[in-house]
Amino acid sequence: MRFTCDKAALSEAVSSVTPAVSAKSTLVALECILLSVSGGTLSTVGYNTELGITKTVEVEAAEDGEVILNARLLNEIINKMPSGEIRFSVDDKLLIQITGGSAQFTIVGMSAEEYPEIPQIDPEHSFEMENSVLRSMISETLFAISQDTAFPALTGTLFEGKNGVLHLVSVDGKRLALRKEPVGCKEDFRFIVPGKTLSEFMKLSARFTTDREDGSLPVSIGVGTRHILFSCCGFTMVSRLLDGDFIDYAVAIPKESATRVIVSTRAFIESISRASIIISEKVKNPIKAVFEEGSIRVFCETSLGKIDDRIPADITGNPVRIGFNDRYMIDALKASGEDQVLLELGSNLSPIKIMPLEGDSFTFLVMPMRLKE
Repeated sequence: MRFTCDKAALSEAVSSVTPAVSAKSTLVALECILLSVSGGTLSTVGYNTELGITKTVEVEAAEDGEVILNARLLNEIINKMPSGEIRFSVDDKLLIQITGGSAQFTIVGMSAEEYPEIPQIDPEHSFEMENSVLRSMISETLFAISQDTAFPALTGTLFEGKNGVLHLVSVDGKRLALRKEPVGCKEDFRFIVPGKTLSEFMKLSARFTTDREDGSLPVSIGVGTRHILFSCCGFTMVSRLLDGDFIDYAVAIPKESATRVIVSTRAFIESISRASIIISEKVKNPIKAVFEEGSIRVFCETSLGKIDDRIPADITGNPVRIGFNDRYMIDALKASGEDQVLLELGSNLSPIKIMPLEGDSFTFLVMPMRLKE
């Protein structure tokens, strides 16, 4: 195998797939990156049996072939090379020469036959959506994914297609995040994507660029029986899906409310942040809020002290006194991305429902904390 490639392009290709490489494994090949050259295209591959990332880049190829080599070593070599072109050559004994400027490394590679095969997906469902929209939907639901591995299905986000609308739902037992957008799905579907996969997609998709005049950037999504595939701009990411049944989230969302509140998102976040100053890991008292007479009174008292604050709000319905976790509420308010939000409240033991002023593109629930009378 012999090829020549610009250092910057090669560095991006290698660094892009590195998150899917195992840091330490009993199978040495999983700590490596697969380099494969065919017809002037270099494919770099990282795979850890759960997540696989591939990046293709055009190169000047003199000889096709493939080899695997340690990811950490390859990254360090490329990063230390001078700018400009880098030349790769691999002989029959898998001896690799990497040359850039006046520097030349000679290292030993491994046979590509030792590399595990990335799953090939025969999609049962496939659709496209804008990268910006998908990133928005993931970022606004990722925060509510459960970290409790005792319930594996909740450590991911539910992707549900219904009547041409994609729903993303995350639940951790104390909060719920629902985001939906019309994407023209032709068929209904339901599957769970691991939270780790979505976190890596967010990092990877930030690299996507487009040459289209209108700036549009569609991501292709294909789903098989056990895996999902994201593809865009020469990148592909394949991940296993989570097994198990997701909860019936629709039952958890209140249909009616006794109190409706319109409030400045920023003002509410700032008030809660002030109150949370006297909350710590050792002192975990709830934030208390009273919704009545055109304002929200936010207060808290702990062994460190107490705070009493008040912000204006448009309130209709019954007065409500309720407690909640400061971080959970701030996460939901930030995820809304809105200048103002609508809060719907029932009793002091009912979930706090957060929605946009118009439409229903997102719904966040924050479970209340019981207050001592």
